[in-house]
Amino acid sequence: MSTHAKVRVQEADFDISAEVAALRADNPKVGAVACFVGTVRDLNEGSAIETMELEHYPGMTEKSLEGIAEQARERWRGSDVLIVHRVGKLKPLDQIVLVVTTAMHRAEAFESCAFVMDYLKTQAPFWKKEKTEAGERWVDARETDDAALARWQDADD
Repeated sequence: MSTHAKVRVQEADFDISAEVAALRADNPKVGAVACFVGTVRDLNEGSAIETMELEHYPGMTEKSLEGIAEQARERWRGSDVLIVHRVGKLKPLDQIVLVVTTAMHRAEAFESCAFVMDYLKTQAPFWKKEKTEAGERWVDARETDDAALARWQDADD
């Protein structure tokens, strides 16, 4: 049994059940699995979203995601982490991101999953452009995302 972090950036959709099964396969120490799936909303800042396009720098993005996953594994020893993030043009209801974490107990699984998502929302090098009836616009980070990240940084002090 070895713990590991898996990271993929891809255009294709993902199968949540298959991804969870693969991450926890052959690991009898797993007592908890936490999963987060982010999807494209149909409305943002009062405008209907027709599509969202996600861009990234291949190589640099994967390295950044691997670093986030490794930080989670260091904080919650014995955990596994999977990050699957889509790029390209997506429409409302499409899945964007999957984060799965495993641990011996539920608290660690939940915490590590939240940690990974908070870092992804603020530190991962993705650029999102929404197409609305009024035209295209880039999506900026939200103050609430920065506040969520701060709780992990405060815990380090």
